[in-house]
Amino acid sequence: MKTMLTAIAVLLAAPFAAHAGADFVEGDKTFAGEAELGATLTTGNTDTSSIKGRLNLMQELGNWENQYLFEGLYKEDTGDVTAKRYYAGIQGDYKFDEKSYMYITANYEADPFTGFDFKSVVSAGYGYKFIDSNDMYLSAEVGPGYIYKKLDDEQSALLGYDNEDSVVAHGAMNFSYDISESSKFTQLFIADYGDSLEGRSETAITANIVGALAMKFAVIVRYNSEPLDDKKSTDTETNMTLLYAF
Repeated sequence: MKTMLTAIAVLLAAPFAAHAGADFVEGDKTFAGEAELGATLTTGNTDTSSIKGRLNLMQELGNWENQYLFEGLYKEDTGDVTAKRYYAGIQGDYKFDEKSYMYITANYEADPFTGFDFKSVVSAGYGYKFIDSNDMYLSAEVGPGYIYKKLDDEQSALLGYDNEDSVVAHGAMNFSYDISESSKFTQLFIADYGDSLEGRSETAITANIVGALAMKFAVIVRYNSEPLDDKKSTDTETNMTLLYAF
């Protein structure tokens, strides 16, 4: 666990440490972000409620492109919590040129319905932008990583140990296409292969409503090739949210 925390601290600090000591392109400093929010509420014979929030921040500092991502999902059905998931991630990309870059990433995810208190992944490697035009973007990343998962008390008592960890091969693919001036299609794949294969896919369509306000429809699929005995290997999540870009 100490090794894991040390690795996360180093990776989180790396983009800022490099920024302090590097010679960046003069005048190349930008900051942008997207905030999403969606909620449902049903009362009467059935009482249900759900809320989904997401904050995605992008920062460009010379040769560094940094991303900070925060997500939260909470659902209740007749007083019982049926879903609760929190995610935080950071990634720094150091650009060698217009196509190639080195990435450093770390994330933390808490989802008690998987049987784990939390899961965290750190990775560093090489990325390449195959397409980077006005209306289309395609990039891929690959590199070594490390995954650490903390079991909850029930699973720890059942299995006789309290954590799982593994060195992994980390890969990611990010694609976006502007369907029109007011709509965009995006596809994200992330996979970590070690003692098991764990992956995440997000397919989304965004359509502008007015100004910086848009409607986003997304389908998220999470996969684990070796889930705990009483858990399913695939989780799906479908969201309709309002998105504000700034």
